[in-house]
Amino acid sequence: MTIQDEQQHQDTVQAAPEETTAVAEIRAQAEADAIRIKAEAEAERLRLSNARAAMKLEADRALHAKKLAELETARRKVELEAERLTVEEQSTAAAEAERAAEALRTERMWKWGARGIYVVGLAIAAPVQFIAFWDRARPFLIAAPVLLEGLALVLAFGAAWAVAHRRDVLPYRIGIMLGALVAAVINMWHGLFDPAIGLNAGLIGGIASIGGPVVLMAYEHGEAQKRDGIPSRRERRAEAKALRLKAAEEEERQAEKKAADEARRQDKEDATRKLAEEQQRKDRDRQNQHAAVWNVAEGLRSARGAECVTEQIWADAWYRVTGSKTVGVTAEVEARSRAAQARMKAAVEGLLEDPESLGGKGLDDIERPLEEADLDMVRTLAMELGDAELLSSKKVRERVGCRTEYAVRLRDTVKDELAS
Repeated sequence: MTIQDEQQHQDTVQAAPEETTAVAEIRAQAEADAIRIKAEAEAERLRLSNARAAMKLEADRALHAKKLAELETARRKVELEAERLTVEEQSTAAAEAERAAEALRTERMWKWGARGIYVVGLAIAAPVQFIAFWDRARPFLIAAPVLLEGLALVLAFGAAWAVAHRRDVLPYRIGIMLGALVAAVINMWHGLFDPAIGLNAGLIGGIASIGGPVVLMAYEHGEAQKRDGIPSRRERRAEAKALRLKAAEEEERQAEKKAADEARRQDKEDATRKLAEEQQRKDRDRQNQHAAVWNVAEGLRSARGAECVTEQIWADAWYRVTGSKTVGVTAEVEARSRAAQARMKAAVEGLLEDPESLGGKGLDDIERPLEEADLDMVRTLAMELGDAELLSSKKVRERVGCRTEYAVRLRDTVKDELAS
């Protein structure tokens, strides 16, 4: 070892501890930075977690407050509805009580008024008859007024009994009217021909003989109708009015229903007419443009007993004639479509040097039949590569020496063979 090499060795030995110390400091600083960064990241994560928790808590509080407000609103609404129903019930009850009290008061007035009129009429008519029947030679005739006026009174009591026991009250009313008419005629007769009574007293006595029983009979008649549930004339008028309103509403509803049915019928007819016109248009177009398919479709329609050539019948006929399950697609259209798809695929993959030139001789390569020798070369290339997926159109083109379109077809064919 030379002196120079020894000097360099000593310098290296002296520099090694210094370099080790620097590396340790750098490592320690890196570890400290890593710990600090990790702590900052953890602190940030905790801060974000706390913020999310606080936001969730705030949202929960807001949702809870909203629910409480909704519950309070619903409770208040229920209370208001209950108060309204209570007020309505109280008002209805008060009105019913008032009507019942008024009905009782008027019934009492009518009852005692009718009886009072009867008593007053009896008090007027009886003295007239006593005067008329008084005869010293025949004193027994003094009982005749009691018989005539008492007959109407007793029959009135009988009518009341018949009403209370739900019996036929008509015979009693007839008896009352006959007794009252007899008494009235007697009073009028004696008023005309007996100077002791006079016309005025006879007339008033006749009216009293009829008026009292008639008023009492009217009262009993009303009671009978009430107990039997027979509606009054006013109630019958109200019921008739309600029936007329109901009939008018029903008539209006029937008219509306009839109009709606007529509109639906018209819409249905319009839709049927439009469908028929559309079917006729389709039939004309298909018959003119696809006569061969149309003849087959007509045969299928007739055989199936269909009214017209439906879409299913047309699809079946199209398949029978062209072999294509897609209506409107023929073999020529399919060939041109596949050629265009192949050109587009090659252009998209960037495999064509000049995609715009495919309209010329590129079409010949697309329609060119695949040769078995070319396929064998591509199979050998795939075996050399070890995987068919590694085949590319460029490698196939270089091995076979063909255009890109033909190479793409060879590659796809060999890939399909190896995959199957």
